[in-house]
Amino acid sequence: MRRVAAGVAMILVGMLATARTARAQGAEFSLGGGLDLPLGVFDDGFKMGFHGLAGVSVVPPAWPVGIQVDGTYSQYSDDSPLDIKEQLIYGTANLVYKFKTSEETKFRPYLIGGGGVYNAKPKGDDVPTGVDSQTKFGFNAGAGFDFKAGSAGLFVEGRFHDVFTDGENLKFIPITVGVRLGGS
Repeated sequence: MRRVAAGVAMILVGMLATARTARAQGAEFSLGGGLDLPLGVFDDGFKMGFHGLAGVSVVPPAWPVGIQVDGTYSQYSDDSPLDIKEQLIYGTANLVYKFKTSEETKFRPYLIGGGGVYNAKPKGDDVPTGVDSQTKFGFNAGAGFDFKAGSAGLFVEGRFHDVFTDGENLKFIPITVGVRLGGS
């Protein structure tokens, strides 16, 4: 957990240091986190989890569609008294559709969706022998909104993720709150 916190701190410092250059190029850097809601069979075995996200997006001026690439670390606790946690590390590439708003508008809604690579790994003292990590493909789709204030702003976003696993797909919804730096 300390490594994750140190990594997040390093990313935040790097984002702050490059915000002025990013604004000139139209790139936005995102850092956020929140709650994860497991769905379906995944919900049967695990409790609500948490996640941290870092990403970069580019939406060319006067275009409604851009690209966002992000990486996320998530963790869920087992629903039983056993010491088992499910760790997900994944990266996604997405199209982002930003609804047209006036320049003065602080509230800016958007749609987001794309595909990614997901690694699921059980952790803990009670993980059965022979249960290893799996890397699978999946997709995500969701919506969010930005509260812009110059070259920085806050965002709130929810996405549905569907990971193509053997048997029943792994499905979950992360709700993210974070900060974006840069952009135009």
